[in-house]
Amino acid sequence: MQNEKAPVGLYFLLIAVMASWGFNVTMTKVLVSYFPTVTMTSFRIFTAAITVIIILFITKKLRLPTKRELGLIFLASIFNIVIHHFFLSNGLRLTTGTNAGLILGSAPIIVAIFSVIFLRERIGAWRAVGFLAGIFGVSLVVLSNGTGISGISLGDIAIFIAMASQAFSFIIIKKLAGSMDTGLMTGYMLFLGSVMLFALSRFMEPNGMSELVAVHSWKLWLLFVVSAVVATAFGNFVYNFAVGKIGPSRSAIFMNFNPLFSLIGALLFLGESIKVPQLIGFIFIIIGVLLGSGALMDLIYERKKIKVRDPEKLLEKEV
Repeated sequence: MQNEKAPVGLYFLLIAVMASWGFNVTMTKVLVSYFPTVTMTSFRIFTAAITVIIILFITKKLRLPTKRELGLIFLASIFNIVIHHFFLSNGLRLTTGTNAGLILGSAPIIVAIFSVIFLRERIGAWRAVGFLAGIFGVSLVVLSNGTGISGISLGDIAIFIAMASQAFSFIIIKKLAGSMDTGLMTGYMLFLGSVMLFALSRFMEPNGMSELVAVHSWKLWLLFVVSAVVATAFGNFVYNFAVGKIGPSRSAIFMNFNPLFSLIGALLFLGESIKVPQLIGFIFIIIGVLLGSGALMDLIYERKKIKVRDPEKLLEKEV
C-alpha cells in the first residue's frame, strides 16, 4: 500500500504529540498514585472525548456513523482506548520507568509488522535502517540510568499488552480513515472507550467514585485536565489524522520520541540530569524518525520540487 505525501508541518505536529505523550507518562504515574486507577482513567478519557466532540460541533463536522463505521469504531475503541489505557495505567504502577520506556519505544516495530501483515505495506531498506536506529536510540536513552532491565514482571507484561493493542488499533484506524473524518472517529472512539472503562471500573473499584471526589488538591485536578485535554484529546486527534494521512508504520516511528520527552520532563520538573549516552541516544532517535517515517525523503522531494519549479517561474517572467 502506497501512502500519500504528507505536509512537512504534520511531522512537527507529531513531534508535539510525542512531547505531550512523553510528559503524560509522568503525569499518569502521579495521577494513579492519588486517584483510583480505572475510574480516574475513564473520566480522563471522557473529558478528552467531550473536548473533541465540542470542537466537532463548532466546526460542524459532527454526524452519526454508518453501521460499518460504527463496527470499526467499536473495535478500535476496545484496542486503542480500553485495553491500551487499562493496561498502561495499571502497568505503570507495577514496573520501572526504564522498562516501560523501552517497551513503549518498541511500538514502531510492532506497528510495522502489523502493517506488513494486515495492510501489505512495504518497508524499504532506508526505513528499515530508520527503525533499527530508532530502537537503538531508545535503548540508550532508557537504559542509561544504570538500572537496566531488572527482569520480566507483571508490570512489564501489562505495558507490552498496552503497546501491542494500541499498535493493532492503528491498522483499524487506517481502514476507517478512508471514509470517515479522523477527528470524528477520534471523538467516538474516546467516548465509547470511556463508557466501557467506566463500566469496568464499577466492578474493579466499587468505591472509585467516592475516592475520586475525595481528592481536593487543585494541582492534581489541573494535572488531570492537562492530561485529558492536551495529551489525550489533542494527541489522539492529531495522531489518528497522521495515521490516515501517512500510514501506521510511518506515524509510529515518532513514538521513539516518547522516552526522550520523559527524560526532558524529569530534567525540568524533577531536577534529574541527562547523561552522555542519553544524548547519543537522542541523535539515533532523530535519525530513526527521519528515515523510518519517510520525513527525510519527503523533505528531499519538496526541495527538488521547488528547484524544478523555480526555473519555470523565471522563464514565465521573462516571457
